[in-house]
Amino acid sequence: MAPKPKPASTPSQPPPSVEDLFTTLNRHINASSFQNAVKLSDQILAIAPSDEDAIRCKVVALIKDDRIEDALSAIRSSKKSLDDFDFLKAYCLYRQNKLDEALDSLKALERTDETMLLESQILYRLGKMDASLDIYQKLQKSKIDSLEINSVASLVMAGRSSEVQGILDSLRVKATSSFELAYNTACSLIEREKYTDAEQLLLSGRRVGQEVLMEDNFPDDEIEIELSPIAVQLAYVQQLLGRKQDAVEAYTDIIKRDIADESSIAVAVNNLISLKGPKDVSDGLRKLDRLKEKETQNFELAHGLDLKLLAKQKEAIYSNRILLLLHANKLDQARELVSRLVDMFPASVVPVLLQAALLVRENKAGRAEEILAQFASKFPEKSKVVYLARAQVAAAAGHPHIAADSLAKIPDIQHMPATVATLVSLKERAGDIDGAAAVLDSAIKWWSNAMTEDNKLNIIVQEAASFKLRHGKEEDAARLYEDLVKSQGSIEALVGVVTTVARLDVNKAELYEKKLKTLPGLKGIDVDSLERTSGVKQVDAPHVAVTETQEEGKNKAKSKKKRKRKPRYPKGFDPAKPGPPPDPERWLPKRERSTYRPKRKDKRAAQVRGSQGSVVREKHDVDASSNNSNPKSNQATGSKGAAAASEQTKRSSKSSKKKSRN
Repeated sequence: MAPKPKPASTPSQPPPSVEDLFTTLNRHINASSFQNAVKLSDQILAIAPSDEDAIRCKVVALIKDDRIEDALSAIRSSKKSLDDFDFLKAYCLYRQNKLDEALDSLKALERTDETMLLESQILYRLGKMDASLDIYQKLQKSKIDSLEINSVASLVMAGRSSEVQGILDSLRVKATSSFELAYNTACSLIEREKYTDAEQLLLSGRRVGQEVLMEDNFPDDEIEIELSPIAVQLAYVQQLLGRKQDAVEAYTDIIKRDIADESSIAVAVNNLISLKGPKDVSDGLRKLDRLKEKETQNFELAHGLDLKLLAKQKEAIYSNRILLLLHANKLDQARELVSRLVDMFPASVVPVLLQAALLVRENKAGRAEEILAQFASKFPEKSKVVYLARAQVAAAAGHPHIAADSLAKIPDIQHMPATVATLVSLKERAGDIDGAAAVLDSAIKWWSNAMTEDNKLNIIVQEAASFKLRHGKEEDAARLYEDLVKSQGSIEALVGVVTTVARLDVNKAELYEKKLKTLPGLKGIDVDSLERTSGVKQVDAPHVAVTETQEEGKNKAKSKKKRKRKPRYPKGFDPAKPGPPPDPERWLPKRERSTYRPKRKDKRAAQVRGSQGSVVREKHDVDASSNNSNPKSNQATGSKGAAAASEQTKRSSKSSKKKSRN
């Protein structure tokens, strides 16, 4: 075979110019092809390493392609430091959730609209809503797109939902101008418990979003992903309105279809678990496993999800996970996750409450009380819920003095009737009667000076008087009842005064007794004669009246004649020829009927008794031996023995015949 001819060598093409590369780079950027933009930037930098535009395009393309770590590496490895690199670096740190470092990077920059907007977003993620709102208010004069969306979101997160409508009016913007603004405004309505209005606004926002995204030629799947937060929030509103089944179906549909962003799926899973409660623990744990990082064995939220969710949302997911583990009795996993949750949110109340619940489950109530007390002393502004939890734990563990001490450290509820009753009961259980009385006296003093419409003074005084009377303090009880009579004048107060003062001063009790109104119909009753009677005697009615009533009853019975009905016979039965009468014993069990004959037991088989190998003696042998040993009975029973012997012979012959047949 002849060798193939070699192709003629072509001259090497010259490399494209930098201008041509930038033209192609611009085309890729406009087409959102950021990977190709990065490659072209590298080609330009290979030709011109110090080209500022190429460096800037590479960093921005990496950020747009969500390669944040590569963008940071490009900034740090760049030989030339650009003016906007500090801003891009702060933005990359913000995207990596390194919020404190991002904030420090911005401090060295000049305060422009861009830097202020990024700073407000960082403060929002840090939970510093008031500081974020201050920046948004300063930026209102600037013409920044979608500024009202972030402003409303910050107001909602800061707990200032009532100011949302004022912001919209000042900016002259309608809530339905965009689906994002409709969503945030609906969140403010939810905070104000206007659930029906929020539902209507969410429906309007979804309709606006579908129209806008369809005009922008978004595919159907991407439209659903963009509007998935509205779908989850609609299900949440249904849950708040009491339509729980509709909410469960909506959450389940969102999770099964999996056409939503990561954060919306996480919120749907968390809300569905909280709605179902402990009904299906294993299914809830499986759903939460979808949110964890795949490479780790312990439960940790996926990295991308951890960056997108707010701190409150992440805390809620971890807390529900711990509650499910407690219901599933997986205490080891719950203990490990609780310890991490306390470190993740050291200033939050929920992890401490979960830690106390776990310790109570492990029968360590004393340790739970200690942890709650430490947190309350460290964060006094959040101590109310913690002291209430400590009081509950201590009361259930049989520590009434600790429970009473915890309740006493919540000053703004000391005067409430429920708190007063609980404190009195706890101090009684602890044997501190004087302390319980002091609680009642303090409550009476507070309500005496209170200028409220719903004054509980009379209720507290009534209970205090009853308590002191029960514990032998008649004088204090009488004084309280007298105060009640002066202020209220009710019959119950008068009765209390009479019964209490009667133990101390009978004359004074009689004076109060005269103020009681007499019952109608008691004026003609002689009390002395009533006390001398032995009881109510049965009075026989005259005989004539009885006979008259009997005659009247007979006449009524005669007037009411019962209607006779023809008997109903079975099909085919002729009453003229009824046939033989039925068996009168047909309803009795067979063994109780007169014709019943029990089956005879088969006595042919010899009954072997005794130990193994012993000789079985026949009945006539036994009888003979007994007759020989007892001569007196032999004379009387000789004929019977002969008859028995002949009967035995007959039986043996019958059995031999049966054997011969076989």
